[in-house]
Amino acid sequence: MRKTLSLFVVALALVCSAAPVVAHHSVSGEYDPNKKVTIKGTVSKVEWTNPHARIYVDVNEGGKVTTWNFELAARSALTRQGWTGTSVKVGDTVTVEADAARSGIPGGHTRTVMLADGSKVFSGGGDN
Repeated sequence: MRKTLSLFVVALALVCSAAPVVAHHSVSGEYDPNKKVTIKGTVSKVEWTNPHARIYVDVNEGGKVTTWNFELAARSALTRQGWTGTSVKVGDTVTVEADAARSGIPGGHTRTVMLADGSKVFSGGGDN
């Protein structure tokens, strides 16, 4: 009985320790670092959330508006780079440089965001 309980505890510990590995996604699995996109448009939504902040940018192409979904780093990483919840606001004109989404949807993993005044804020990831 004691041996069975010990084996159960060890097995449970192994399963629990593997959970964080499964929970996080690979940036290169979801986004293509070899396919860069540069999009200029108007911020339509900002999600200052965990695990990743996001900005949504509306791009008007010949009268057709496409909303691009850009993933940023975690709030803690963005804060270390000087971001606040109001660094980018709805209505701001921005130029986003990103790695394109592998799925083909209009979106990507953000590298930089250039504000209308020409200043740049980085995505907060370790690659900037």
